Amino acid sequence: MEEFTALVTWPGAPLTDSLVRKSLASLHPSPKVVTSLSEELRKSPGNLLQWANYDSMEHELTLAPPPSSKVLSSSYTIRKALIRKHYLSRCIHNYLTKHPDSPLSDAAPKTWELELSFADELDEMWSDDLWDLGQELDSGSDKWWLLKPGMTDRGMGIRLFRTKDQLASIFESFEQDDSEEDEEGDDQGNDTSIATSQIRHFVIQEYLSKSLLLDPAEVPLDEQPKPPLQDLRGHKFHLRVYCVASGALTIYMYTRMLALFSGTPYVAPTAGEEGTENVDVNADLAGYLTNTSQQKEHGEASVRLFDELIGCHILPPHQPGRPDEASASKSPQPRPSRAMGVALDAEAVRASRKHETEKRSQAQEESILTAADVEDIKNQIAEVLGETFKAALEMSVHFQPLPNAFEFYGIDLIVSHSEAPSPRKFQVHLLEVNSEPAIELTGPRLTWILEDVFRAMGKVCVEPFFSKSNSTDTETAVDAWEVGQTRHELRKCLDVQVRGSRGW
Repeated sequence: MEEFTALVTWPGAPLTDSLVRKSLASLHPSPKVVTSLSEELRKSPGNLLQWANYDSMEHELTLAPPPSSKVLSSSYTIRKALIRKHYLSRCIHNYLTKHPDSPLSDAAPKTWELELSFADELDEMWSDDLWDLGQELDSGSDKWWLLKPGMTDRGMGIRLFRTKDQLASIFESFEQDDSEEDEEGDDQGNDTSIATSQIRHFVIQEYLSKSLLLDPAEVPLDEQPKPPLQDLRGHKFHLRVYCVASGALTIYMYTRMLALFSGTPYVAPTAGEEGTENVDVNADLAGYLTNTSQQKEHGEASVRLFDELIGCHILPPHQPGRPDEASASKSPQPRPSRAMGVALDAEAVRASRKHETEKRSQAQEESILTAADVEDIKNQIAEVLGETFKAALEMSVHFQPLPNAFEFYGIDLIVSHSEAPSPRKFQVHLLEVNSEPAIELTGPRLTWILEDVFRAMGKVCVEPFFSKSNSTDTETAVDAWEVGQTRHELRKCLDVQVRGSRGW
């Protein structure tokens, strides 16, 4: 590998900075690391790696490196089609119009876009952009819906609603929060309010009410005892999948996924007794949202490796005041039915016992998350990632991959029970794509997987780029890596060439 200089700077992200430096130190030869580009390096960078946050790197060097220079950067310059919720929604909608049989048709929640600054603008939208949604709400359906700002993260501004009046009230509360912020200054605590004067783009998505529920306590930490079955409670969770996009364009999925749990047992949202609206579900969203940023008080207790959950019980929503299914399952098993006074021969007794045993075994297996379930979910995710980036490629104004760039994304997905007649037990749903994901929320226990994926990026993205021109070993190995194969815990999901060797 040729010698090169590496710009490494991550203001406000010391963990990322440390991971990048460790990854570079594992390369041979390791590069000279700088924290800023001198004027000389800008004019004549030579072999330069910019592994820095988006705002710290020189994008002009990425787009048009000087002659006789090789510049590799850790971010695509244009990628709004992926990382902005309203752009991603539009991108997937356009793609499904052309490719209705894509797996995204099941993986992308039903979504509407809206752009507004004041609550009273909703009145016109019900007869235009939101007409279909209005029909759903007016039908009296028991579905719930999520409002999400298009350009926020960490759960900011997310709200639940099920009626037009509730949605209007949410926007009115945003306007009130905006005026109160002007008067009182900074917000306090874990407030998720936003200012509509600063954010105009929103998406509305169908709330996935049949999510897979598990209890992270079944994978105890710090040598804590595993709770008995009757004490387990179903918690909602989402999967954080780390994804690497390289060049123009190859997509890799890191196979060690995180399950990020809500710290509160899941209870289905309710409008209140007898259809009244006297319960404000948005007063405490802890049980409904799984954003790690909103679960700080629970720390690492809410984070597990997805593979650690194999063997955990699949649980129902918690219903306060009702007996748990686990307790109910302790009731005596019914005996085989037979007519009073009619004796069964030995063969019939053995057949009956075998049938009952098989039924109990099947019920137990269906209530456990198996290794086959996890593998199927991973296969779905790999397929969804490939399709998502293919969709982004068709929105070329807002996603332009380059051969001399790569990028690390955190993909959030949720798993639900499949609807009939799907042959699958579970269905994966894409929530959002995050650039520069908040990896520090993973916690110290699982920092090793971050070290692993950053080291893999060095091997797969950086090393081949700076390989000596007369050395083809690394390039040949990468070229021979087929879609579906896994190396360095990275599974290749997509490998396409975008408009020649220079990409966009």
